[in-house]
Order: sequence, then C-alpha cells, then structure tokens
Amino acid sequence: MDWMVKTQAPEKVKAPAVLVAVFEGAAALEGDAAGIDAALEGTLKERLAGEGFKGKPREVALLDSRGTVPSPRIAVFGLGKKKEFHTDRVREGVAKTLRLLRDRGVASAAVSLDVGAVSASPGEIAEATMEGAFLGLYRFDRFKTGDEEARKEWTRLVFLGTRKEKTKIEEALKRAEAVSKAVLFARDLVCTPANGMYPKDLAAAATDMAEGRPLKVTALDEKALEELGMNAFLSVARGSDQPPRLIVVEYRGGGAKEKPVVLVGKGITFDSGGISLKPADRMHEMKGDMAGGAAVLAAIRAAADLGLPLNLVAVVPATENLPGGRATRPGDVVKSLSGKTIEIINTDAEGRLLLADALTYAGKFEPAALIDTATLTGACVVALGPDVAGLFANDRGLAEKILKASEKTAETVWELPLHKSYGERLKSDVADMKNTGGREGGAITAALFLERFAGNFPWAHLDIAGPAFSTKGRPYVPKGGTGFAVRLLVEVLRSWKAAPKTSSGPKA
Repeated sequence: MDWMVKTQAPEKVKAPAVLVAVFEGAAALEGDAAGIDAALEGTLKERLAGEGFKGKPREVALLDSRGTVPSPRIAVFGLGKKKEFHTDRVREGVAKTLRLLRDRGVASAAVSLDVGAVSASPGEIAEATMEGAFLGLYRFDRFKTGDEEARKEWTRLVFLGTRKEKTKIEEALKRAEAVSKAVLFARDLVCTPANGMYPKDLAAAATDMAEGRPLKVTALDEKALEELGMNAFLSVARGSDQPPRLIVVEYRGGGAKEKPVVLVGKGITFDSGGISLKPADRMHEMKGDMAGGAAVLAAIRAAADLGLPLNLVAVVPATENLPGGRATRPGDVVKSLSGKTIEIINTDAEGRLLLADALTYAGKFEPAALIDTATLTGACVVALGPDVAGLFANDRGLAEKILKASEKTAETVWELPLHKSYGERLKSDVADMKNTGGREGGAITAALFLERFAGNFPWAHLDIAGPAFSTKGRPYVPKGGTGFAVRLLVEVLRSWKAAPKTSSGPKA
C-alpha cells in the first residue's frame, strides 16, 4: 500500500472516500469532523443520527457526500466517550472502516489525523492510524484460487495533517509502517500450513528476513545441538523426520560492550502433543505453536528497520512435536543443556523443554534481560481468556516495562505470580524435576519451570497461548495468526533503558 501526507482539510481533499472520527455523546463535533460538518451546512450529526450512528467504538457510518465535498463518500467512525479515549480506538475504527470500504470496491481513501483535543500527540494518532490500516487490511489468501478481482488489494492511503506537524507525522508513519510490516511478517509465518513451515523453512525465513538488514543469522542443525548437549530440546524433536533448528539472530545497534536484550521464542512448527497425543478437535490450529518464535523474529526485524540504539538477540528453537517410533515417551529422563535432569511426564508439555535449553543457551550472551514468548499453556487461556497474555517476571523493573508497553499498544497482558510453593509440584522421584506440575495452576508451574533455566538474569515470560491465534477476529486482528506480542516487544525495546535488578515479581 502506498501512502503520503497532505496538508489539506478533509472537506477540500478529493479521494474515493474521506475518513473522520467523532466522539460518542459529544455536544459539539471536534477536529476535522467539525470541518466536514460545516461543509454539510451543520447537518452531519443529523445525518449520522439518521443512520443510527452514535459514535460508539467500532461503529462506522458511510455517507454519500452529495457533492458537498470533493470526495464522494464520507466515512465516519466512532471513538467512544472522550474521557475513555485510547489510541486503540483509532486503530479499531480505521481498520473496520477501511475493510468496509474495501468490501464495497474502494481501494483508496484519505484519512483525517485530527480527532480533536486529546492527550495523544499527532504522531501517536498517526501511528495508530497507520497500524489500523496495515493490520486491518491484512488477509492471508496465499493458497486461495479464483477471482482475483474479488480479492482486490488496497492501493493508497492519504493522511491529512497540518503543515506544522507534517515532518513529525511522516516520521511517526514510517515507524508505524516498519512495525506493522513486522507484524504482518509474523502473521504470515503463523498462518502458513505446517507442511510449508518446517523448522528448516522457519530458519530460511529468518535468513531471508536478514537480507539487506544489519542482522546476523545462525541456524544450528541437529548435529550441533547434540554436540552442545541440548537434549531437552532434542527430546521434543525425536518423533519427527524433519530435523530441528536453533535459529539465532543478532542485531548490534548499541555499544560494543553493551549487554544485549535476548528474546527467546517457542518455535514448535506443528504440535500434535507427541505420544501424549492431543484431541483431534482444533489440532489444525497447532501450526500456530511457533507464534512466540515468529513474534521475536518479527521484533528483531522491526528493531533493525527502526535502527534502535541497543543490542538485541533473538533465539528460536524450532522443531515439530510428533509421535513416532523414535519419539520421547512419558517417563523418559533427559539431561538439559544446563546439566539439570528432567523427567518427562507429558510430551505435550514440550514447549518448556525446548525453552529450557534455549534460555540456558541465551545465557551465553550475558543478557541485560531475557524475555521469552511462547504459546505455552492452555491453563493460561482458561485463566485469562483468549485475548490476554500471562506475564511472569523475576524482576520488578522489567515487568513494569512490559506492563507499560502493554497499556500503550493495547496488547493486553496480566501479571501472574511466581508462587514459589507451587514449585513443589515439579518434584520428581527419579530426576531433578518433572516437566509438568499438573492441571491446577498450570500456567504458574510452567513459568516456575522456565525460571529455573533463566539464570540470574532479569527475566520475563509471556504466555501468549490465548491471543496468538484467533478463531473469531477483531477489527485489526484477523482470524488465524494475530502477530500478538510483536508491537508489545518493539515498544519495550523502543523505550529500553538499562536498569539494575530490583525485587522479584508479584507476591502470591
């Protein structure tokens, strides 16, 4: 999609459609909506009321301009009550409006960036508008055949801002475009069927991504993993004839001696549960069990495109988890890279096994912080539902950074406790620990398991099992792979400042 910034008022611009926003229940129209109202001789509110439009979030009205303005269509979206304003209302409104226009054959529009007097800056409004456009118009139709015209893509978006703010708006739009394209990259990876996204394919995607960017990619094969002693990771890979890969991507935007932030992402390219086989219902969605890996690859891509001034490493252990004659059995014991031994009680609790070795491997970079992202437990979905990720952290400062980024991006996380007494449930009679502590508190015991491999580094764990894959979709979140955590991680990195380790996470 091409885009540009113009300093015209929406009532003067000529485009197939012009978008403006209004607040719910406002006594008077604000921002560029007021200009449109004036061009309509003060009848905009009356016409909207005639459409049953009240300005609620996600509400859209399409009006015929009747020749009162150069654009034939006026598209109005609601922002909800002004006192409850968040830039996410802009993302949602723009996304829903552009999708509605596309469904009606429109492929170009102009959108106002002046929503009225709000706390958000013009740059923040611009970023939200660009994200709403790119993310809302996304479709994964690579494997569809048929009428190409029916899948006509959006071609152009014109952003309407003031001459005074034009430079800042353009800079904000470029940032948002880079982040949005990274999200789409992650979505493409997650949505690709498992027979097109083997571990080697994920490694190839990382290599292709690095081309033309200041990124270094290393993909360790099975022999290298054996030599390192990553036996917990390899125990998951044994049932598949597709060899595993440990994908490592490095970005050096900081000082030569500056410690990196290390992002670790679960990369199970298909999860059948192994010998502890999952039920058939919805197993097809398990092509998305590498969403954590996709998110960290996308985040480091965005960091490189934005030129962020820090050092960053992404580590993605990639494999399939399948049953087979060589597959790991419940009751088997493996020695992890850390030297700790693990009794594998359930082969469907595989993500923590490969992450255990990946976190240990990440320690060699002496990270300033470790953040792992994984579709780890169904228990977290039961606890928080499909739209909220669980956050666990051993460091208060790191947790606060993630929570602040969550608030800004509207990629919602909820902090859960590392309740230490639950660690007793991981005790094994034959090894140092078991890989599962049972159903009750399953998200917590999984996090406690991972914590044992995070070393003494500031560490946070994001369990994204709920929001990583959507079965219903929302205005700028499609069905299928959502790209969740990409914008969240990028926001954490954009605001990164080294901080000493503080107290532990929330008390139980």
